[in-house]
Amino acid sequence: MDWQAFSQHLREQLNQPINIESAHAVSGGDIHQAYQLHTSQGNLFLKLNQAHLLPLFETEAHNLNAINQSNSMRCPKVIGSGVFQNNHSHQAWLLMEHLNLTNKGDDFQRGRDLAFMHHQVHQSPQPFGWFEDNYIGHTIQRNQWQFDWIEFYGKQRLQPQLELAQLRGASSALFDLGQQLIAALPFWFQNYQPEASLLHGDLWGGNSAFVKETHAGSTTTEAVIYDPACYYGDRETDIAMTELFGGFSTEFYAGYNEVFPLDVGYNQRKPLYNLYHVLNHFNLFGGQYEQQALQIMNALLKQTQK
Repeated sequence: MDWQAFSQHLREQLNQPINIESAHAVSGGDIHQAYQLHTSQGNLFLKLNQAHLLPLFETEAHNLNAINQSNSMRCPKVIGSGVFQNNHSHQAWLLMEHLNLTNKGDDFQRGRDLAFMHHQVHQSPQPFGWFEDNYIGHTIQRNQWQFDWIEFYGKQRLQPQLELAQLRGASSALFDLGQQLIAALPFWFQNYQPEASLLHGDLWGGNSAFVKETHAGSTTTEAVIYDPACYYGDRETDIAMTELFGGFSTEFYAGYNEVFPLDVGYNQRKPLYNLYHVLNHFNLFGGQYEQQALQIMNALLKQTQK
């Protein structure tokens, strides 16, 4: 990367006197290149990828802005995004504030912060969905507005993943069981009417931490979330994913339930909601996730036969 040329590009695009003094690569997940930039305006965080992936950055910026505007939970502030001609190639970029992350912090308060975010609605009544389609990893996430959560979850979450799995070479049993499950969805909502909450959408342990800051000699830590796939949906989907891969303590759930107690039927719906992410992991990475999805679907369908 020609950092001097990129500095000039940022100054032109953002109309800010940003000068990159140095840069070094940092961990940025499975999809993008990431850098910590040392600039005349302090440390910044940069994501880079191929130019045609700019929509991933644009929708991520919209998601982060929505979380910030909710005044409920900390996430990185977006500075800008665009496409830069780097020598003979074009690269998409997303520039954000840099946060000093740590794994240690008040997990009880992190649960409370998430509960406050889940209380956020855009309008009344609030439909399920989002103002645009976005991405869960590399996978398109459909978000057409609907007032019927069961229909939304079946048609816009499970069905697209099942169809993509067919294209990825999954067994016909996976698709067939998925169709049975979609038809049976009302079973899990007989005594539960979910309301639309502002969701992170991809809330596993790797997308949350704590930010450590020092002001006037005093050090504080605050919970932070990032890499979102936002939409308005059932808040249980976020909570379920925090349990899928671990990383959140019992204090986290205690803090959440103090502010916004979960419904008694949450544990029955948890595997239903995590199925979406297991299917997406199969579509992104293949491997054992197909078998895991089949096990989840078989167990769920057995519940309907009792």
